[in-house]
Amino acid sequence: MLTKVFGSAVHGISATTITVEVTVVQGIKFFLVGLPDNAVKESQQRIESALLHNGFRMPGKKIVINMAPADIRKEGSAYDLPIAIGILAASSQISEQMLSKILIMGELSLDGGIMPIRGSLPMAVQAKLEGFEGLILPEQNAREACIVEGINVYPANSLVEVTRFLSGETQIQPMKSETPEVSSKVADFSEVDFSDVKGQENIKRAMEIAAAGGHNLILIGPPGAGKTMLARRMPGILPALSLDEALETTKIHSVAGKLGRVTSILRQRPFRAPHHTISDVALVGGGQNPQPGEISLAHNGVLFLDELPEFKRTVLEVMRQPLEDRIVSISRARFSVEYPASFMLVASMNPCPCGYYNHPEKECLCAPGVVQKYLNRISGPLLDRIDLHVEVTPVKFDELSNARTSEGSEIIRNRVIEAREIQRERFGVYPGIHSNAQMNARMIRNWCRIDATGNQLLKTAMERLSLSARAYDRILKVARTIADLERSKDIGTQHLAEAIQLRSLDRENWAG
Repeated sequence: MLTKVFGSAVHGISATTITVEVTVVQGIKFFLVGLPDNAVKESQQRIESALLHNGFRMPGKKIVINMAPADIRKEGSAYDLPIAIGILAASSQISEQMLSKILIMGELSLDGGIMPIRGSLPMAVQAKLEGFEGLILPEQNAREACIVEGINVYPANSLVEVTRFLSGETQIQPMKSETPEVSSKVADFSEVDFSDVKGQENIKRAMEIAAAGGHNLILIGPPGAGKTMLARRMPGILPALSLDEALETTKIHSVAGKLGRVTSILRQRPFRAPHHTISDVALVGGGQNPQPGEISLAHNGVLFLDELPEFKRTVLEVMRQPLEDRIVSISRARFSVEYPASFMLVASMNPCPCGYYNHPEKECLCAPGVVQKYLNRISGPLLDRIDLHVEVTPVKFDELSNARTSEGSEIIRNRVIEAREIQRERFGVYPGIHSNAQMNARMIRNWCRIDATGNQLLKTAMERLSLSARAYDRILKVARTIADLERSKDIGTQHLAEAIQLRSLDRENWAG
């Protein structure tokens, strides 16, 4: 008897429906075809044990299982449940009446329990697109999948529960979705608020500009100046995720298995801060079984790299293309996948190995040439892709001991939201463009026009600082953001001057 059960394969952050064809005929042996990996091939032992522990029998005949389309590689243990259901239906132990309407995925334990899987949200999206009435998933994954409206998500804990549901003996209540609008609420960042930061008003201004336009930012300063403290407060001044952004970000975390059991949709922008010992594969993604890297997990959020020169050169260089294209393409001999990577890069670094170069009070102990060598750990092309270079100076005692409360994150965030709203209206006709940092060359020509005075100022800066064409574009983007914060239709000379001033590492006095 031939039975068809439907499952799903995740490729990148999208899913493809897989048809698990099972036939039980006269003969012996168990055949599993359709390009399965080792984890899928090992399912025979898990399925056989689960069937025996729950009162079913493994047919003593020839079992042939084909996973179509056969040219797509099937990876992971999530196919245990659809294969087991296919065997039971093909051997007439359960009814196959409902199998054409439902997509089934789940890993089986030896006693028949259903274990969580990865990528249930992309599976639910694809199942809805292809007209399935529902899908059966492990209970731990059902909450994230049920945010897809128009399809029933049935949470299951055991093989017996699924077989009784498919046979009509019992009912499984579909999990109800939480209201998607809750994602529009801004997360509570009261524990890391800008009001905690004493002084550093110029740095806060730079971070406000970065948040308003989605610009990349690097903070350079001595130890203890507050670089990390400031960077960790960046998410608190970013606007809330839109529903589309939340769904796309949740997809990535679902594929990576980073969503908790009680989480259905991400409500706040990601903030990822990997250690400097991270590998290039862990940062950009990939591996034998491709998974999203840190830059994709930071999609629509912030990637914070503390002590930037301490990262391996190869790790930093792999970020160059994603910073430009906002997508990472991973190509191997057997596969090619793409992950979104539209993130804000916030980095921090000491100015030299001892940390006190350009310090107003302490003397730098580094030998001649060491400062330049230290800075050269970060390549020029990478620094070119960072819009704002901000020098952080130590906070004076009078400012530290001052009891006056600084401006809080909520006040700054309101100004950022207003600037982002201007940009949303400006780029409304451009799909996927949400902020000034995402403008291409044509958009820069349309929206970043400057007068003759501004043009002369920018020309002087380009000649004195030996700026590249990319730096020229970055300055115009930042100036456009500064103008948006002031609700100015045109980019003024003062906006350009401030944008040029925010490129400290281009100045001649750096590194002697």
